[in-house]
Amino acid sequence: MPLIYVVEDDAPIRGELVQVLERNGFEVACCEAFDRVVEDAQAAHPDLVLLDLTLPGTDGQLICHELRAVSEVPIIVLTSRATEIDEVMSMTMGADDFIPKPYSARVLVARIQALLRRATGGSERSVLEHNGLTLDLSRSVAMASGGQIELTKNEMRILGLLMAHAGTIVSREEIMRDLWDSDAFVDDNTLTVNINRLRATLAKIGVSDYLTTHRGRGYSV
Repeated sequence: MPLIYVVEDDAPIRGELVQVLERNGFEVACCEAFDRVVEDAQAAHPDLVLLDLTLPGTDGQLICHELRAVSEVPIIVLTSRATEIDEVMSMTMGADDFIPKPYSARVLVARIQALLRRATGGSERSVLEHNGLTLDLSRSVAMASGGQIELTKNEMRILGLLMAHAGTIVSREEIMRDLWDSDAFVDDNTLTVNINRLRATLAKIGVSDYLTTHRGRGYSV
């Protein structure tokens, strides 16, 4: 499971990032001391660094430059300082990507996944396995002893989220946020329909009773 190191001093934004990343199957570590970001980032051995530019007592572009001097870890700058010069300077200092705030959770995750694929030369596929079922995220394919089947985008996102958190209950609200970036204006029945379609799809390869419904709480695998 890839580890993302988050360098963000705004507590609410940092908490939101942690939730988004963990929902999408990443491990997360956060910077706690902004006077030694580079040292702590190296010690964490992350697969990717998310870096804000406006930090207490220092500047993200300087951090980016210093980190790139000692490491090839992929760096995404995620910042409200979204001028052209900030973007140019960040890329010049060694950033691999630049995303302005406010950000789309879906776009952020897609950019992280794309950068991780490039960092590994595309040689590794993102694969989840649990209880006899294998999910190949790169091909949107579920595999079991009964064969394999291609999943729709929503089926893959739901199954991937549940398998990434196997053994724990994922709330309906979390699933809806992951699918539609918001749970405010989505008919609750829409999720039920998607869950039922996923169950029917898995049944075609002999996987039954894989998703467990926890009434009033959510779902688990």
